[in-house]
Amino acid sequence: MYKEQVDETIPQNIINRQKLIPLSSALENIHFPANGEMLEKAKNRLKFDELFFMELLIALRRNYNAGTSGGIRFEKVGDRVRSLVEKLPFELTDAQKKVIHEIHDDMKSSKPMNRLLQGDVGSGKTIVALITMLIAVENGYQAALMAPTEILAEQHFLTLHQMLDNIGVKTVLLVGAQSKNERQTVLDDIASQNADIIVGTHALIQENVDFHNLGLVIIDEQHRFGVMQRAKLREKSLNPDVLVMTATPIPRTLSMTVYGDLDVSVLDEMPTGRKPIITQWRPSQSRAKIYRFVREQVAKGAQAYIVFPLVEETEKSDLKAASDSYEKMKSSYFSEYKLGLLHGRMKSEEKESVMAAFKAGDIQILISTTVIEVGVDVPNATIMVVEHAERFGLTQLHQLRGRVGRGDLQSYCILIGYGNLSAEARKRLDTMAATNDGFKLAEIDLELRGPGEFFGTKQHGLPDLRIADVVRDIHLLRRARKEAFTLVENDPRLSQEEMLGTRHYFLRNYRDKYDLAWVG
Repeated sequence: MYKEQVDETIPQNIINRQKLIPLSSALENIHFPANGEMLEKAKNRLKFDELFFMELLIALRRNYNAGTSGGIRFEKVGDRVRSLVEKLPFELTDAQKKVIHEIHDDMKSSKPMNRLLQGDVGSGKTIVALITMLIAVENGYQAALMAPTEILAEQHFLTLHQMLDNIGVKTVLLVGAQSKNERQTVLDDIASQNADIIVGTHALIQENVDFHNLGLVIIDEQHRFGVMQRAKLREKSLNPDVLVMTATPIPRTLSMTVYGDLDVSVLDEMPTGRKPIITQWRPSQSRAKIYRFVREQVAKGAQAYIVFPLVEETEKSDLKAASDSYEKMKSSYFSEYKLGLLHGRMKSEEKESVMAAFKAGDIQILISTTVIEVGVDVPNATIMVVEHAERFGLTQLHQLRGRVGRGDLQSYCILIGYGNLSAEARKRLDTMAATNDGFKLAEIDLELRGPGEFFGTKQHGLPDLRIADVVRDIHLLRRARKEAFTLVENDPRLSQEEMLGTRHYFLRNYRDKYDLAWVG
């Protein structure tokens, strides 16, 4: 009865080319299939529709970015940039040089930069970000670096502050934990352009933060921020250049979907002199033997992390596990060594004090929850022990492993699994022991976990997929992507007569997503 009232949502020429059944037939057969073959055809059509409209969003977003002018031309590469590069205690890798050229080409253009920088753990993204920010400063603009946690923002601030103060570039830190007076001083510096580079957390996007002339926005560990947060930082200036960075390698499958609108640079080379981290996993029965190894290494001058999982639902019990273990280890396994404890519920100053003591070598073994997962850099720390490693995903384990191996010393990562491990947990631990390649791990993690957690559609202002799966339906995704991008290339306003059904459906169902699209 209602079948005749179903309007087509996709242009007929695409339906014909992709050999899709009509939408009315798909809806009928998904509920009352005539046979198995028609059920498959119905699923295929509905999946294609979902993927097509998601890719249409991305294609429109890319088209919008490409058509935006009025950006800032950062043409000058000043003496301070050259001086900094010359004084670096290491040679930039070929990958870093290539990426810096790609970024500077974007910055010289009148179109605002919209680039993603992907790099495996320890591949040297921070120095690329530093040079990028210095180019903005040399051209008379401010640069902002937004990090997801205070500990990471503080780490970035200390690094930049040490490297830039002596060449006349003022870096300030803005985080929630600052006192009212301290915060006001920083806000005054930002508003008067007394501050050249501003490092902070989401505190940067609060209403009372007024930049003098923000020209560049860098967002670190960008998957931790939602679309609205990124939009708010962008609104602090007129068309600033934007560089988003991630140390979570994104499988190509998802990269072309989630970041299809961004230009992508990849750091796929490690700094010279880095030794591959030796990774092994052991059952909990080997714990005493593992800790004996840690003692031997620390006696030779090494430093170690021992990490306990922190799972949100059971935060208190996990925190208790880390705190209790710290007390036990202090009085038994490691009684003769200097231990420190770090967890997410500590105040910002406490965390900073513990990390500073660890970095200075005053703490030899750091007992921690996963707050050290990202951004903490202690070259002398060469041992990472992860308790209950079966609870972690591959990407998180790889991030934790990346806290060691930061210098030229041989480093070790030992994963301890408890209880009867599931086949999937065993595969994760075997995979970690087999490879240090973050991109390879990301592909396997995606297969094991599926795209849901990895994909984070809400974070990117993309529609949820109810039927399609970007991994399982990759061939369909590629076809839908090609059709959507070709369509937008030929008719970016979806104004041709055969587009009316597509346009109406898109505006009715995706309008709110499109309004967010350009900031994704």
